[in-house]
Amino acid sequence: MSDVKKIATRETYGKTLVELGAEMPNLVVLDADLAGATKTGVFKKAYPDRHIDCGIAESNMMSIAAGLAAAGMVPFASTFAMFAAGRAFEQVRNSIGYPHLNVKIGATHAGISVGEDGASHQCLEDLALMRTIPGMVVMCPADDTEARLAMKAAVEHDGPVYIRFGRAPVPVVFGDDYKFEIGKGSVIREGKDVSIIANGLCVASALEAAEMLAKDGIDAEVVNICTIKPLDEELVVKTAMKTGKVVTAEEHNIIGGLGGAVAECLAEKCPTKMYRIGVRDKFGESGSAGELLHKYMLDGEGVYKQVKAFVEG
Repeated sequence: MSDVKKIATRETYGKTLVELGAEMPNLVVLDADLAGATKTGVFKKAYPDRHIDCGIAESNMMSIAAGLAAAGMVPFASTFAMFAAGRAFEQVRNSIGYPHLNVKIGATHAGISVGEDGASHQCLEDLALMRTIPGMVVMCPADDTEARLAMKAAVEHDGPVYIRFGRAPVPVVFGDDYKFEIGKGSVIREGKDVSIIANGLCVASALEAAEMLAKDGIDAEVVNICTIKPLDEELVVKTAMKTGKVVTAEEHNIIGGLGGAVAECLAEKCPTKMYRIGVRDKFGESGSAGELLHKYMLDGEGVYKQVKAFVEG
C-alpha cells in the first residue's frame, strides 16, 4: 500500500478541532505542554482564548476538564495516551467517569508506532484501562476519515469519550462516502474462510494481509471495529457465524483491548475458534515505527503469516 495516501491521525485531531471550534463556541481544548506533538497547537493559533495549557500536570488537566464540562463547556483534554490513560487514570475515573461528565479525551501517540520514544511512551494498555470505566465510550479510528468522523460523533454524544490517535502516518482506508456511528462496525472486505476484526492502523494491515491470503486460496473477511466500547456485538457474532474462525488485530496488548472485547462477546454469545494478534503481553522498545510493527508482526506481512498459520493449524 505504498502508493496510498498516508496521514497521521494526530494530524487529523488538530485539524478537526479547528473545524469543530468554528461550529461550537463552547468547545475548549486543554493540553499538557504537548501542543506541538498532539497537534492542538493549530487550535491554539485559531482560538487562543479557548486553549488552556495545563503544563506537565495531566491529572490536574483532567480535573479542570471535568470542571469545564460541569459548567456547560465541551472540553477536549489532550496528551499522550500513556499520560491520559495511565498517569491520570484516577482523575478520569473519579472526576469524569463517575459523574458521567461530557469530557472528550484525545489520546495521541498510542501504541508501538510511537517508535524511538520507547517503552515508557508506547502505551499498549490504554484501551483496556478505559474500557473498565462505566459509561466511557472508547474508540480507535483506522485512518484520517474515520478519525474526523469519530470526533464529530464524540461531540454529539453526551458523556465521556476516549479517542486514540497515532503518531505515525497511516494509509487512508475510507472514502468521503464512509458512514460512521458510535457502536457500529463495518465489513470492508467480504470473505468466507476467516474473519479478521481490526482497528487503528491494523485495519490497513488486515486489508493487505487479506490480499496476500487470497493468493493462498484463503478468503478473508475484514471487519473494522473502531468503537470497542460499546462493541458492535451483533456484527461480531454475525461474522463469526459466517466464517467460523475469528482473528483480532490491534496495536495494543492482546489483553483487554479489541481482542479481549471480542473474546468476551463470543464466549457468551457464539463460542468460536479465535486468535488474537497484538503485542503479546510485553513492553515495547525503541526503533522506527516500521521496524517495530514488523518485529511485533503487526504490519501486513505479520498479520498474513499469523492468520495463515491459524487457519491452516
